[in-house]
Amino acid sequence: MLQNIREKFTGTFALVILALLAVPFVFVGVGANYNFLGGSYVAKVDGEEIGLGYFEARYRDVVTANPELATASPEQRGQVRQQLLDSLIYEQLFENYLNDQGYRISDEQVVASIRDVPEFQGEDGQFNRAAYNETLAAQGISDADFERSQRSRLRRQQLQLSMAATGLMTPAEYRRYINLALEERLVTTATFSPDSITETIEIGDADVTAFYDENPAMFQVPESADVEFVMISRGDVAADVEVSEEELTAYYEENQFRYLQDEQREASHILFTFGDDESAAEAEAIAVLDRIRAGEDFAALASELSDDTGTAQDGGSFGALTRTQYPGELGAAIFALGEGDLDGPIRTDFGFHIVKLDRVLPQGSLPLEQVRAELVNEIREREADEAYRAAENDLGNVLFDTPELAAAAAAAGLEVQAASGITREGGEPFGNNQVAIDTIFEPGMLTGGQTSDLVELDNERVAVFRVQRYNEATRQPLDDVREEIRGILTANETDRLLDERARALLEQVESGSEFRSAAEAAGAEVSEPLLLSRQDQENDPALLYSVYASGRPTEMHPVRDVVRNSTGGYTVYSLDAVIAGRPESIPLAQRDSAKLMRAQESGTADFSSFLLSLREGADVVVNEDALAGNDVFQ
Repeated sequence: MLQNIREKFTGTFALVILALLAVPFVFVGVGANYNFLGGSYVAKVDGEEIGLGYFEARYRDVVTANPELATASPEQRGQVRQQLLDSLIYEQLFENYLNDQGYRISDEQVVASIRDVPEFQGEDGQFNRAAYNETLAAQGISDADFERSQRSRLRRQQLQLSMAATGLMTPAEYRRYINLALEERLVTTATFSPDSITETIEIGDADVTAFYDENPAMFQVPESADVEFVMISRGDVAADVEVSEEELTAYYEENQFRYLQDEQREASHILFTFGDDESAAEAEAIAVLDRIRAGEDFAALASELSDDTGTAQDGGSFGALTRTQYPGELGAAIFALGEGDLDGPIRTDFGFHIVKLDRVLPQGSLPLEQVRAELVNEIREREADEAYRAAENDLGNVLFDTPELAAAAAAAGLEVQAASGITREGGEPFGNNQVAIDTIFEPGMLTGGQTSDLVELDNERVAVFRVQRYNEATRQPLDDVREEIRGILTANETDRLLDERARALLEQVESGSEFRSAAEAAGAEVSEPLLLSRQDQENDPALLYSVYASGRPTEMHPVRDVVRNSTGGYTVYSLDAVIAGRPESIPLAQRDSAKLMRAQESGTADFSSFLLSLREGADVVVNEDALAGNDVFQ
């Protein structure tokens, strides 16, 4: 049964599931209407609110997955917030449409999707309830919320994949595509290389001096500061935190309510699928049920006879599942049985089932060992945070009484560190942290020799600074950059002369001179006719782009042009012929695959257009005040 469900989905669905687990859990469609801050919302989509609290949580997920955003500019963070808001609006539009159209996902599909997630599987590759519980608990997510999110995702996939799968490409469209994709162009090239000119160019000292005087900003050494600082890092504090067994046990007892789980039942089944002959499948199920009641081993028969290959290898076992995790008809039957009881045949859309209830796991808290790793991490994070904030407060208090940096550091049990050459672009160990840069380059810091306030660099670091030395912006001496300038002037002159020679050759050819003889006389390296394709990897990309950007040659209007190539040389080319691609030139299997891919691309474009049409017809209200006034987004 589960195998049959899995086969209905493509690799795209698997990628969605993996993406779900690759970053902190984000539940599209589960929380879009959740409103954790009373009546606050960031947007309304046809009257449905996207809660401010939910938006904040999603934004934090994005920041966690992209740590560089912590030091990004306000403009960059604003772009991220806008992209996230647009995404949530489209998600809500999609949800509203699915609700209006009555799209539904069966329990069987939800169960299959959960069992297929690798993070929920044991070493044997089968669904592992403990792994499932631990993964969800680590994210602070309940079974019901996760299952609801899966149902929502599957529902969206149902429509999205159906659109992608129904993209069309007519034979005529495909032929035009192949004609362009496999098109070849015959060219002859004449190339002037820098090596042929550079060695002949001489740059005098007067030219160097003139360039230096005319470009004063080009050789500036930026202003910089050498600083002393004291920094407290949360990571350093956390490394010193140890969790005792006594702490762990006490914390577990205080938080047992968080690990309550619904009654679970471990059950096994044997599936007999049916095609045209439903009665034959039912008769086979009855016969096997009789064999089990006569004393034959259930697990052995499941391994031998069950059509559900996903569970047959484990003796037909579903593992431990709650009522909501079992498919509808099966769930009703299993939860009506006593331990060790049999039932069947039970008809579902997948076939006839024989079920056996192996064990009942009553409602209760997960055992300590099952949640140990999660709890240890929680305690360590909590204590690290407390220690980090305590160290921050201690340093702040000491600085209030002892503004001299070295004395304050000693009183707080910290070390004074040093960093040199910090510019307005940043420098190690602060990178491009804008808070650090702004603090160091405050006018009073640069001139007064004062100690800064304690500043928060990001969520993990606080620091206090003192500028030891301020280095004003200066200009590099001419003698230090003389050879650099000579190289610049040589390159400029080389480029000018090459361009001049290439355009002179082009003018000759356009005036009627034979291409090859004129090019050789001009000192260019002339190629044999080249047959270029759009997939060409051997010839210069700039040449390839220019050739394919040009029109088709005719007897009256030949196509010739000059292009500066990627090696710094100049190429004059003559486009002599355009040869259309032919579908018959590629193997049939490859041809069919390419046609399918193009059709899927068309379907994806259709889906994007569909979402845009939903947006155009929707009533969307954005709460700008909620966005502007929230510290989380600043």
